[in-house]
Amino acid sequence: MTSSGVSLGTVGAGAAAIDAAVPALVAEKFASRLFAQDPTLWGSDAESEAAKRLSWVGLARSSRPLVGEIAALREKFTSQGLTRVVLCGMGGSSLAPEVICATAGVPLVVLDSSQPDMVRTALAEDLEHTLVVVSSKSGSTVETDSQRRVYEQAFEDAGIDPTERIVIVTDPGSPLDESSRAGGFTVVNADPNVGGRYSALTAFGLVPSGLAGADVEALLDEAESVTDLLAEDDGANPGLQLGAVLGGTSPLRDKVILADAGTQIPGFGDWIEQLIAESTGKDGKGLLPVVVGRDEPSSLAADENLVLLTAEDDERTPEGDSVTTVSGSLGAQMLLWEVATAVAGRLIGINPFDQPDVESAKAAARELLDAGMGAADAPAFVDGAVEVRTAGPDFLAGADTLDAALQALVAQLTPTGYLAVMAYLDRLADTELAATRAPLQSALERPVTFGWGPRFLHSTGQYHKGGPANGVYLQITTVPGEDLAVPGRDFTFGQFCDAQAGGDASVLADHGRPVLRLHLADHDAGLKQVVAALTKMSGGEAR
Repeated sequence: MTSSGVSLGTVGAGAAAIDAAVPALVAEKFASRLFAQDPTLWGSDAESEAAKRLSWVGLARSSRPLVGEIAALREKFTSQGLTRVVLCGMGGSSLAPEVICATAGVPLVVLDSSQPDMVRTALAEDLEHTLVVVSSKSGSTVETDSQRRVYEQAFEDAGIDPTERIVIVTDPGSPLDESSRAGGFTVVNADPNVGGRYSALTAFGLVPSGLAGADVEALLDEAESVTDLLAEDDGANPGLQLGAVLGGTSPLRDKVILADAGTQIPGFGDWIEQLIAESTGKDGKGLLPVVVGRDEPSSLAADENLVLLTAEDDERTPEGDSVTTVSGSLGAQMLLWEVATAVAGRLIGINPFDQPDVESAKAAARELLDAGMGAADAPAFVDGAVEVRTAGPDFLAGADTLDAALQALVAQLTPTGYLAVMAYLDRLADTELAATRAPLQSALERPVTFGWGPRFLHSTGQYHKGGPANGVYLQITTVPGEDLAVPGRDFTFGQFCDAQAGGDASVLADHGRPVLRLHLADHDAGLKQVVAALTKMSGGEAR
């Protein structure tokens, strides 16, 4: 179906799911109750959380006062020659501005990492003209707090007043709000009744995007153009339809393949990935989004749903067993996918607004830091520049080479399983590793996800631990080119990144998931070795 802002078409299992699920959703007035912020829609266990997380449905209108405030701030800062905007944030605080700015064609430096090489690279470039946006609901996110600290120190060392260069986006009354106002920083408050992954149209999405030069008023206009449509209790409501496609297939096709089919929204799949995975992956249930590139092979297994992200003027009719096309303007699609995720959560039977296993990984990382980052456990073996360790069930079965260890890991794959590659490396510099995902998926004939750590911990990290127990996990860490101290803390960025990787592996192991941990004792040599091994496993030529 087509509206003024979005277009959706589906065939096969997705169409059957719409026929089966949407009439009941219409009968119970799910859409109008959602937009009336009814917290009872997901059951009694979710009610208390939902009661404080539903303001996102009205953001197209309630965020309007931010437009003028952002415009005034941008004029002030650009008049001072501050033309480079750096965003320090994680998860929803970084992914939404990244896609908004990429779609608008305006530059934004997204620092969503604790990997010291990435942090040093961001710090080293054009500090004189840099404006930093620090985004955190409470300020307790250690990555963002560390990034803020290192930028404050860098400005001070350069003789620049940090209060004139750092803008804080946070919830009203949060510890970060209070300390920042007391310290003289510019603070913009976000709606506190919106969770991070639904916050694209709050100050978290709009402030960094607007300061970078994106037209945030147009984004709100796009969302408003479909707000009334998505609130209608009607079988043609695209939010109900897409939610049924995602969460209403029978049996559930719980792998959602998000394919770039010519979309004009760069990186949109990554934003959708976080929204769906963190919202639905819990209680042993959930939907695993798998972001794939343009023109990748798209043959589907019985547990896979293919969603083609197309251009607005693409009028193709979907063909296949369970294929859906979705297009539209960015603001309209953001609201569409948020509604659809809320619907899918209802159909699957989970609370789409909490993230218990994201918190468990954070706690495990803090425990490792508090205990002191001493020598790591001895590796099971060393192959060249790669130290090999495992967590969870013992699956190595005597393997003593990198190739054999990788084969032992993928041997744990079940017919409904998936492989998650989790790389705690520099996502801007080590792109050759990400390029191994597609050939691996083709060779294994199972979904393969790729996540940069610690970024993915706020996204698919929830699904890995809280979703169905059918994943196998490949974690890659490295020695940084040069470590970097966190001012005012007793740990470095490198130690923190190691703790995050170790904490995540520990929680995965506690859930009985098999984890192969590869540590690059020499970054360049080890990376070349791992890429060659993965290429070989996918049937390519090792270089």
